[in-house]
Amino acid sequence: MDGQTAPFEMAEATVQQAVQWLRLAIETTGGLIVALGVVISLVAFVKAFWHRHDRAYGEGYNGVRLTLARYLALALEFQLGADILSTAIAPTWTAIGKLGAIAVIRTALNYFLGREMRDEAGRVDPRGDPAEAGTRADAPRAPGPQRDVAQARSPA
Repeated sequence: MDGQTAPFEMAEATVQQAVQWLRLAIETTGGLIVALGVVISLVAFVKAFWHRHDRAYGEGYNGVRLTLARYLALALEFQLGADILSTAIAPTWTAIGKLGAIAVIRTALNYFLGREMRDEAGRVDPRGDPAEAGTRADAPRAPGPQRDVAQARSPA
């Protein structure tokens, strides 16, 4: 029987190693996304700081917050994916429980971050006039089933 279990154990160890490397790559990608978002947001922050008294500049600091929030939300998705991979090879119920708690926390963070981004984007007009946010016909809207149906019904 040892001759039959040895190849299985070797294959199982190989798969576990491959999943660990894949998890590491996904976590690294998430970290790089955060770093990229911080750099881009820092540049936008400096621009917003220099133009803070210029009404024609636009979104200002809210645009910086939204930019960083988008990168953080994307990075959280990658981190959650890495956590899900970890549950596939977690050896104990304790490890699975810890990974589950981390996944719940990251999912909640991502949900609230996404909600804040939608709320803030609704308040900030793309041209910088918060009073007219969401009231212009040419304002960008998220695609969705109702929007697609309305476009299909209206004559072009």
